[in-house]
Amino acid sequence: MVDDSTLPGIHCRLDDLLASRGTTLTELSRVVGISIVNLSVLKNDRARAIRYSTLRAICEALDCDVGDLLVRVRPDTTGPN
Repeated sequence: MVDDSTLPGIHCRLDDLLASRGTTLTELSRVVGISIVNLSVLKNDRARAIRYSTLRAICEALDCDVGDLLVRVRPDTTGPN
């Protein structure tokens, strides 16, 4: 079994993308058909997995790429890379 605490983290930039597009989590939930609770788990970096279909729907709704939404955070740094 892999210990997640030793792996580089993934940070979700959903808050930044929503703000830059002038929309809300509630509106995104309505557009993509994903519950606010599930989007909130993703937004707060608590998701352990995400379906490709969910990634695709969010990226289409926000007109962004996966790399705009999810960024790698290395353990030896203080910010996204």
